[in-house]
Amino acid sequence: MSDFAKLLDKGVVLKRFTDDQKLLACWLALHRTPGVGPITFMRLLAQFPSLQSLFENPRAAKNISDRSYQSLLAPNWDLVEQDLIWFAEPDRHIVTIQDERYPPLLKEIVDPPSILFVQGDAGLLSEWQLGIVGSRNPSRLGRDNAFEFSRFLAHGGLTITSGLSDGINSAAHQGALAVEGKTLSVMGSGLDRVYPEKQYALAQDIVQEGALVSEFALGTPLRPENFPRRNRLISGLSLGVLVVEASSRSSSLGTARMALEQGREVFSIPGSIHNPLAKGCHQLIREGAKLVEKAEDIIEELGALAGVVEVLETKEATVNNGPQTLDSDYQLLFTCLGYDPIEIDTLAEQSGLTVDIVSSMLLLLELEGQVASLSGGRYIRMDG
Repeated sequence: MSDFAKLLDKGVVLKRFTDDQKLLACWLALHRTPGVGPITFMRLLAQFPSLQSLFENPRAAKNISDRSYQSLLAPNWDLVEQDLIWFAEPDRHIVTIQDERYPPLLKEIVDPPSILFVQGDAGLLSEWQLGIVGSRNPSRLGRDNAFEFSRFLAHGGLTITSGLSDGINSAAHQGALAVEGKTLSVMGSGLDRVYPEKQYALAQDIVQEGALVSEFALGTPLRPENFPRRNRLISGLSLGVLVVEASSRSSSLGTARMALEQGREVFSIPGSIHNPLAKGCHQLIREGAKLVEKAEDIIEELGALAGVVEVLETKEATVNNGPQTLDSDYQLLFTCLGYDPIEIDTLAEQSGLTVDIVSSMLLLLELEGQVASLSGGRYIRMDG
């Protein structure tokens, strides 16, 4: 009798769990096996449709390393049990590639993860998503662009997907949350290890309105080699990826190129030729990324894909309905705008709002097509 069969017989580890959970334990044990990545996992799954049979007869496994073979002989069932206990809590999910909740888009990539670990709303995995990525140390304008593009698109029904890192990523999550939109954060560590730690509060907000997602087992620390794997999930889950601000050496360029390899759309916001954080965006545009100046540019492009038009059209009335759908501060600012050009400082003085707040609000109104910017930092209304 194999070690696993003995454990089942004696109930040492899995006695408290149902038969379905015992099967899931086998998935977790294989996922934790050293040397078994997504491709090897899927090959073993094809050989052993019931993974319990793999652990009952690991000697039958083909084309695996000696290290993997030895681990299959003696799995760490204590860690597996801890996994099952952690994920037994509400809003924590283990989604295998055979689960109906597994996102269809992600199955299309070359090396889809065999398991996704989710904290929050697992149903969002299959929603239409836009990845938004960029510099960890953006300019003020870059951060505002990430926030407002995300805010507008989330209000329009798209789920915003990013990586929780400082800078553009966190601003994208915050923009979606600002309008009670949906957002997913793909992590490069186990779900029990939020990185960076200062984003812990943001991560908890995301759990309430969206979800944290990882392919890494609990306890996995963040390592440099985890970032490319995380980034391929950001692009793989999404219809397209928007790069807001990135240097020529930014890892965001890697995410964009993965998106192209996966057949996704890539969008890039241009910037000043003197801004080093715009060089990566300009490079992507030269390589074929679509230049984006307003959120509608993204909507028009994604609208060509099946199903997206329907999703966005259901939100069209609330997104493009004009200032009456905005809060009181926006209404106040809009009444101060006319059809003659007016400067930000004058708008701030007339509305009683700060220049920083007025600047951010004008960016959103411009994204919605209600305001146009002119040279010299002047603005006019566009609803006439």
